[in-house]
Amino acid sequence: MAQIVFDKVSKTYEGGHAAVRELDLAIKDGEFMVLVGPSGCGKTTALRMIAGLEDITGGQLLINNEVANGLAPRDRNIAMVFQSYALYPHLTVADNIAFGLKVRRVDKDKIAQKVREVAELLELTDYLNRKPAKLSGGQRQRVAMGRALVRSPNAFLMDEPLSNLDARLRGQMRAEIAKLQKMSAVTAVYVTHDQVEAMTMGDRVAVMNKGTLQQLDTPRALYDKPVNLFVASFIGSPPINFLQGEIIARDGAPALQLGAFTLPLGDRGAPGRKVIAGIRPEALRPAAEGTPGTLSARTAFVEDLGATLLVHLDISDATMVNASEIEGEDDLKVVRPRLRAMVDGGLAITPGAALTFAVDPAAIHLFDAVTGMAI
Repeated sequence: MAQIVFDKVSKTYEGGHAAVRELDLAIKDGEFMVLVGPSGCGKTTALRMIAGLEDITGGQLLINNEVANGLAPRDRNIAMVFQSYALYPHLTVADNIAFGLKVRRVDKDKIAQKVREVAELLELTDYLNRKPAKLSGGQRQRVAMGRALVRSPNAFLMDEPLSNLDARLRGQMRAEIAKLQKMSAVTAVYVTHDQVEAMTMGDRVAVMNKGTLQQLDTPRALYDKPVNLFVASFIGSPPINFLQGEIIARDGAPALQLGAFTLPLGDRGAPGRKVIAGIRPEALRPAAEGTPGTLSARTAFVEDLGATLLVHLDISDATMVNASEIEGEDDLKVVRPRLRAMVDGGLAITPGAALTFAVDPAAIHLFDAVTGMAI
């Protein structure tokens, strides 16, 4: 098992592209750490630096308190699980699992014992004599996990290992991988762009963007207390709504002015401050028309998700902020944002219907309109 520490680690490629910028991150021994962010944020580069597959151009990487910058990959005792499984098609499941041990010239009896133990753990005992072509996607991923587990490594590194699986199998494998990591108590670093995987699997989650660590915390803390607009926009499904606003004084208490609408804020915020308000779809509660302190909008279309409805709304009396602009995705700026509300699936809502929503003041996230940092 291993403690892994990034001490102001940077990676700059030829041509000056900075993939990782002074990353400070301490991964605890036995922890399941998830690195999450959009494509190009530096998460895979950081993972490959742990494995020794990328040179470090600045700072220090420490594994078990030893500087590992110049350590060869084979000397780090770290196992990687790839997106593509990387199984040998001509070898059986047993031989694929045992391959790393055979390369290290481990005793045959010990190899057989290790393979049996790992196969039992992964429920692969009945498939040991099959070749990868005769396995399902989930079974192949378990074989790849078994090849990593059998080595008893200091750490597991997983690079989007579930992205090739269908939605049902991804959900099943998320639970299996998290269970295996807890049973083995081996440090795990898991890279994904899927925030659902990050929220459901990680002990802690490191949110990255453009090579910079944005926030490191537990999944619940990231959802409840995002430190900036980017984290708020990236964490949560469906995505959060952003609206331009200003904090005003109303009846002696702070309130949030969103165009023609005024929402109570409790005792939060200083009047006169320009803000961007973040309201999650699930925080919007249907209310009677004319109720004070509410938002009104007209239904554009409805996604029926069974237990819930995701309602997309046109709101003319308040200004929405496009999350793609916050995330730096210039090519998406032409898309007009709509207010999204998550409501009970039993409600009868049709396109064109006028709806009114109340919001708990505690569920409104406030961000400075200039810096984008949480207030």
